[in-house]
Amino acid sequence: MKIMREERKTPIFDDVGSYPLPKGVKRDSLPQGEDYENMVKDALVQKIKAGVDAPTYPQFRDMIKMFMDPIEDPEKSETPYLVKKEDARILELEVLDAVGKELEKEGTRLEARVCVTGPVELYLSAFGATEYADILQNLAQSVSRFLEASKSYSNFDVIVASVDEPSLGISPNVVFREEEISNALDIATRSCKDIDCEVHLHSPLMADLCARVPGINVIGVESASNPDYLKLVDKKTLEDHDSYIRAGIARTDIDGMVARLNDQLGVNLWTDPKTLEMEIMKMESSDLMETRLEGAHRIFGDRIKYAGPDCGLGSWPSQEMTSRYLANCKRAIQSFRAKHH
Repeated sequence: MKIMREERKTPIFDDVGSYPLPKGVKRDSLPQGEDYENMVKDALVQKIKAGVDAPTYPQFRDMIKMFMDPIEDPEKSETPYLVKKEDARILELEVLDAVGKELEKEGTRLEARVCVTGPVELYLSAFGATEYADILQNLAQSVSRFLEASKSYSNFDVIVASVDEPSLGISPNVVFREEEISNALDIATRSCKDIDCEVHLHSPLMADLCARVPGINVIGVESASNPDYLKLVDKKTLEDHDSYIRAGIARTDIDGMVARLNDQLGVNLWTDPKTLEMEIMKMESSDLMETRLEGAHRIFGDRIKYAGPDCGLGSWPSQEMTSRYLANCKRAIQSFRAKHH
């Protein structure tokens, strides 16, 4: 049932996590309990049906608060900013486990990608442009505990864990030295020894540093909107440290795409959802996605291990449109695999 790692066709199709809320649901007033779990399950099933090989739990909750709330809770922390092992749990993974149990009955083993907000990102949310290295290390250890706990479920396999660090290489508030950042990422990823571990970046400027971290073997780059970002990642560094690329091949910056289409067409697509979807699908066709993947392959060859959309699908108009967009992405990856394997 389980596909062994060496037998998987690459690139593996994954997603970053964000996904639109159902119609009528607001982020500041999410349902609770079973209603929330059902909402997570519905979105997760949509990703699986769209063909995502390693779906990430739908990240409906705030990426900072969902981790900092337990970390900062005196009842759930061992010391300041170090969450207790038993409280380093991600609610959405309970749903993932339940979905995996259902698929298991059908003879399918669910494989997944798990994301945890990284120590630098968490630190910035609480302390901004300051430099308390001991707190950064505690946050890094908390991240490691969340990642370790994510591997304890019996009905799905985590094949890749992601430490999300969108501010690295971008935010002027990151004042730590490179050695301190590297050390924090090393601590955060020590629990990833038997799985792939990705650092999810919005800028390629810290890619080389991250590739040198022992626990990280996949560098995620937002390259669909900015293909030139890939040129800033050194293939030799990847080879020297046995690291790989997660290539973004489908744009997710919906506001920018619609603004461009509105200018071209002289209309306001936001008032016409059907035409908006039709134009977006033409603009971001599976052929174009495959072309981007081919471009990344020319640079990195077999160093591309994962591919999928950039992050930011949470701001898309509807879940239905987003699932069809993911299916487009699947077609692009399948076509690429057929030509290269």
